[in-house]
Amino acid sequence: MQKFLKDWRQDAMNKHQYDSAIFIGDKLLALTNDPHDAFWLAQVHFSTGNYSRALTFLDKHKLLDHSPSCRYLAAHCCIKQFKYEDALAILGDKTPGHLLGNSNKSRRKLQHTSGNARNGVHRKGSSRAEKGEQSQEQERESTSETKYEAAMCYLRGICFAKQNSYDRAKECYMDAVRIDVQCFEAFDQLMKNCLLPPDEEWEFLESLDFDAITTNGTDTSQEAAQFAKMLYTTRLSKYKNPAEFSNAVESLSQHYNLDTNPDLLLSKAELLFTQCRFKQALAITTSVLATDQYNFSFLPLHLACLHELHQPNTLFLLAHRLADSYPDEPATWLAVGVYYLSISQIAEARRFFSKASMMNPHFGPAWIGFAHTFALEGEHDQAVSAYGTAARLFQGTHLPQLFLGMQHLQLNNPTLAHEYLTTAHTLCRTDPLLLNEMGVVFYHLDHLPEAIQLFNRALTIADEIDSEPTFWLATRANLGHAYRRQHQWSLALGEFEEVLRQGTVSSSSNDINNNTAGKHNILAAKGLVLLEMGRTWDAIGSLHEALGVCPQDPVATDLLARALEENMEKKGDGTFGDEANTEGILDEAFEVKREEIRRRGLRKGGRRGRVLVGGDGDGDGAGAGRARMSEGGEDSMMVMSDEG
Repeated sequence: MQKFLKDWRQDAMNKHQYDSAIFIGDKLLALTNDPHDAFWLAQVHFSTGNYSRALTFLDKHKLLDHSPSCRYLAAHCCIKQFKYEDALAILGDKTPGHLLGNSNKSRRKLQHTSGNARNGVHRKGSSRAEKGEQSQEQERESTSETKYEAAMCYLRGICFAKQNSYDRAKECYMDAVRIDVQCFEAFDQLMKNCLLPPDEEWEFLESLDFDAITTNGTDTSQEAAQFAKMLYTTRLSKYKNPAEFSNAVESLSQHYNLDTNPDLLLSKAELLFTQCRFKQALAITTSVLATDQYNFSFLPLHLACLHELHQPNTLFLLAHRLADSYPDEPATWLAVGVYYLSISQIAEARRFFSKASMMNPHFGPAWIGFAHTFALEGEHDQAVSAYGTAARLFQGTHLPQLFLGMQHLQLNNPTLAHEYLTTAHTLCRTDPLLLNEMGVVFYHLDHLPEAIQLFNRALTIADEIDSEPTFWLATRANLGHAYRRQHQWSLALGEFEEVLRQGTVSSSSNDINNNTAGKHNILAAKGLVLLEMGRTWDAIGSLHEALGVCPQDPVATDLLARALEENMEKKGDGTFGDEANTEGILDEAFEVKREEIRRRGLRKGGRRGRVLVGGDGDGDGAGAGRARMSEGGEDSMMVMSDEG
């Protein structure tokens, strides 16, 4: 009868007929009075969403002290009811120390004894074989309990995170994975919420004991351990060790037929996004969403790509579909906010980013988008506050600190900007945008050798990660201006010519190639360098091109007048005139124009242009960005030319 009822109960569960499962399970428990059957019935109540009934059932049958699995289920019921203090009372607020040292040993022992039994070591009588089987059974029970203890560490981390104790939550998640390397939920929380910097992520991965994974054979256990490690590798930050990530993806694709697996495709798209290859990343996310249109793990990255590629119509349709189908999902209102951001309705975008962040306070893209809306409107104090909140919530990512540094650069406070950017650099040393911004700070502090070093390093890393070259033209232009201020005219000229060959730097965040505002700035800067090199006629040609693009450019106009004057002097007496006097006249002209444009910029809201800028804080949910020139081309040229 008991077997009949168990089969009936399981059949009802397989069909999701929970009322039948509860009805039969209750009768089975009356027959057996077995704690395992009681635990099974409590699980059915949990599956139906009857958390209070499941918790009461466990307490009624005195199962809380029976096993870790019962305590785990009871604590999970409390968490589902938002009773985090009650959950911690069941779980305890600390990880038992003995678990961190003994969990892997017990599983290795189980693997060893299982292998010996299969190889016929116990051949000296049936009694020894029976003892071996009993020992194996005890080890399996111990392993099962250890796994539940790891799961309890994960729940403990959830409770601390809900109480805004992120450091304690991080430690609990890490303990859970150390105890049971197969506790992916805890590992995913560490990666998804950016609780560890990229360097610590890789160190943590290397510290995990994947060899503790056991299967039916030694060879298969080793393969399973390697397989799990490669899967975890694909979840790490893409700002570090892209080669190891690519090797893991290639191995999983070739040997395990996972080339079309959504999780691997998402990892590939994230890598492409960090390389500023938005079209390729969008192609991957679109292909996945075409067959699984409500895969919410893809949506933040997909929305970021659509925003970067300026596709408001696609964003509009996607946002409407999500609002109709999933109004309770934070990603839905993130999509609406990104749409309004893409059409420059900043106030509406802010409202929906705020709604998404209130629905899920740990939703990083919503917080970053919310802060960007203040930055775009020049509300720097509010932007700094919002970025600061994101920095507290997501302590392992450098992006909030980077954006804070950008805001202080726009406030013309390079000292504070340097502090935030240095903090960001301790978290991530391989983001070209961050290196560009640090170069900007050193440029404004007149530490030109350091600025040149950082700009060169940013371009080198961008090339190493195979990033799109056109997205780093602003960094190359910045390098040219740093060379110019160092009077390294040939190097500066080479950088400006390379920028003009590859495309031109945009003065806005919305276009990079073939942008006239960016082009006239670069041509004027090139003319200035040629003038300093004594190549007056070439300078006249470059400045004529700049004025052809932007006839009202005051800097190019003054430089052209000076170049024509020098050219006339050269024809008259065969000399270039007094170089020191020429430089002084140019400096005086630049100072007048700088002051004029500075006053105009203050009337516009206090946003000062600068030659070296890493962006206005506008970006995507994922937080990636690219080097950008300042808004208002004249402003940047004024500052560029402050030292001849």
